[in-house]
Parts: sequence; C-alpha cells; structure tokens
Amino acid sequence: MEKQLVSVSWLKENINNPNMVVLDASIPVVTENSKTAKQTNITGARFMDLKNIFSDVEANLPNTMPSPKQFEVACRNLGINENSIIIIYDTKGIYSSPRAWFLFKTMGHAAIAVLDGGLPEWMKDGGSCSLAYAQNYPLGNFKSNFDPKRLKNASSILDNIRSGKYLVIDARSEDRFLGKVPEPRTHLKRGHIPKSINLPFSKLIKDGKFLPQQELKTTFKDAFVGDYPLLFSCGSGITACILLFAANLVLENELFLYDGSWSEWGEGDEYPVK
Repeated sequence: MEKQLVSVSWLKENINNPNMVVLDASIPVVTENSKTAKQTNITGARFMDLKNIFSDVEANLPNTMPSPKQFEVACRNLGINENSIIIIYDTKGIYSSPRAWFLFKTMGHAAIAVLDGGLPEWMKDGGSCSLAYAQNYPLGNFKSNFDPKRLKNASSILDNIRSGKYLVIDARSEDRFLGKVPEPRTHLKRGHIPKSINLPFSKLIKDGKFLPQQELKTTFKDAFVGDYPLLFSCGSGITACILLFAANLVLENELFLYDGSWSEWGEGDEYPVK
C-alpha cells in the first residue's frame, strides 16, 4: 500500500479486496453545537470510535493517544488484521480521518490511507451507502508496534521555545491563534505557543478534499517551513493531523505531533502564552 491518499474511484475499484477494511472515523466538529450522529455510511464500513474507544478516556485531556494495548484490542475487535488494507474516511470530507491515519501509523501499521473527500465525495460519485455498519466479522490479529518518537509533550514544547529546534505549526483558525475569539473549550486561555506559527488546516482543503500536491507544497513553502523538523499542534490533536498528513504527502521534513495541543497548553499556568 504505497498510497496515503486515495480517491473515490480507487476505492470503488479495490473495495472487494478481501483484505480491505473501510473505517468511518467521524467525530463532531468541536466548534459546532451539534451532537449528531451521521445518517449514512459507506456500505460495509466499520465504525472507528475515536472519542470513546480509540483514545485514552481516563486521561484529563480530550482525544489523547491510547496505549498500544488498548489500540491493539480495539483493532482486533473491529476485525482488523496485520495484513489488513485500511481506508479511513469521515463525514466532513477531511476532518478526523487524518487523526485515525496518524494513530495507525504511530502503532506501526503501514497499509493505511485516507479517502480524499470522505463520505460526501463518495455519495456525490454514486457510491453505495448504508444506514448500518458492518457487524459480522471475525476477531482480528492486529498487533501494535508503537513508535513514541512521533509524539512530543509539553516539556518538549517548553524546551523548544528556548532552543528553536522545531518549527511549531498551529492548525487552529487565525482568530483563535491570535486570541481574538474565545476558545470553544471555555476554561482555556486565549493565544498561542510562543514562537509558533499559524497555518489553519482549512487552507489545505477545498470542497472537502486536499489541495493538489503542488499547491500543498506551495502553501507550506509560503509558511517558511524550510528544512525544520515540524511539530504540529491544534485544539486537541485532531486537526493538527490534517497538517501532518498533508506534510507527509509533499515534504521530507521530520514530522511530529503535540498530542496535548491547546487543550493542555491553554490550561496550564506553567505554559507561557503569546
């Protein structure tokens, strides 16, 4: 599986592969008021519950990386095997699916890709849909091979303010980055990590799909990323993965995620804010 981003036409051509597993990794957008569940899904898809099963629900921060064992058990319960070819999508087109991709990559699974345009593009192209997820599949044999080097913590960010080793890129909106509007999590401070730059994830997406790769390259170039190792942050570790995924497509820089993101940084008095 060399592709990291696949089209609807590619999925239609390959969906009957016996090793194919299609996962819906949809979550509500944090700035929306809706608690809604989705109405339809790709026929044969299984639900990857990022909020309640594929995150550490005992952590005091939202969407925290699960333990390797928790992730392994959850994957096996979804019928995922070591040789599974996994395609991830979400109902927004591109929103939470890159987070799911990052989890699998961090847990050592290579055969994983994101569906460009997600469910809206699938439906637009006449793809088969269902009101129910697939249920009848045997227990999988997935094994986690956790790579902790992909993740950075608040201590790493504090060190980086002094050293400047990494370029920290914040995926939140410009207004949130500049502290012009309240955070959706109302107990958090406004502002951004000192010495970080802002690249809203929305600038990498058009009509629910990633921009063409040359345009992605230009967008990163315009942000002056250079050859720095890139460390991505956002509100809670979800949309930062959109930037990380796009960078993985078109850049050769080292890429890392600050999993705690603003949910951690904006809460702690020990963390400086600009």
